[in-house]
Amino acid sequence: MDVEHVEHFGANTPMKRPGQPTELAGTYVSLATDDASYILDATITVIGATPVV
Repeated sequence: MDVEHVEHFGANTPMKRPGQPTELAGTYVSLATDDASYILDATITVIGATPVV
């Protein structure tokens, strides 16, 4: 990515910033453990603080 793109990356989300790896890591780890053994298919929508109703 060029510098101009990086400066605006995530600006279109409600939080006005890109998500950080630590904000998503818990979900990734949880899905990789036996706690998720019953989950066969899932779509996890990362929307940067937009409420889903």
